Amino acid sequence: MRDPRLLVINPGSTSTKVAVFQGEQVAASETLRHDAAAIAAFSRIFDQFDMRKEAVVEFLARAGFAMNQLSAVIGRGGVLPPVEGGVYEVDDAIVEALYEHGWNHASSLGGLIARDIARAARIPAYIADPVTTDELDDVARYTGLPEIERRSVFHALNQKAVARQAASALGREYHDCNLIVVHLGGGISVGGHRKGRVAEVSNALDGEGPYSPERSGTLPNTGVIRLCFSGDYTEREMRRKITGQGGLVAYLGT
Repeated sequence: MRDPRLLVINPGSTSTKVAVFQGEQVAASETLRHDAAAIAAFSRIFDQFDMRKEAVVEFLARAGFAMNQLSAVIGRGGVLPPVEGGVYEVDDAIVEALYEHGWNHASSLGGLIARDIARAARIPAYIADPVTTDELDDVARYTGLPEIERRSVFHALNQKAVARQAASALGREYHDCNLIVVHLGGGISVGGHRKGRVAEVSNALDGEGPYSPERSGTLPNTGVIRLCFSGDYTEREMRRKITGQGGLVAYLGT
């Protein structure tokens, strides 16, 4: 019996990474870059669905794989209610949750594109380590205001994969290690991994941590308050300034 052939889809803020695995071996892979101006033209993340799915299908054609040659499709886990890290099959409940909670993050397209391709091929679709993976210590949820509680939203898929690689390089198991992991991409997140759980992490979606290519990062509170009450921006526009149109994009326009 041949090893399963998996299509893996990892949408990020400015790119979609795709690969076909034969067992544990990479049969084909590519990073599909998306023009910043094209991304900015979409008012909602879900409006990018057709563009990104078409790019994935074109990758399969270039790589010489037909959909009926796949065993399963797995996408990056998107913005869901808080869950433990792990692998989940994409069912109707997960699709509904992605549409309800994941409007402003590209990772939410991972499960949706995976399921759409999988349904056409009549194979299962999965997601792994959603960005809302929540393993925080209780003390890590405190902020400087009791009305505001910190959330766990970060690059869980990449952080946990890199943490496992680092543990392997050390000759140890991930669940036996204490590690600090940094994801550098369109957004940046910094996580403290303790014995296989991400006990503390910066919320890269809500504006915590350093600024990045397209996110504002932590800002002076009074400056944000001034912008919010200036009358120049709606709530939605302010959210876009923090995630999507902040950071280097805000300074350089590209």
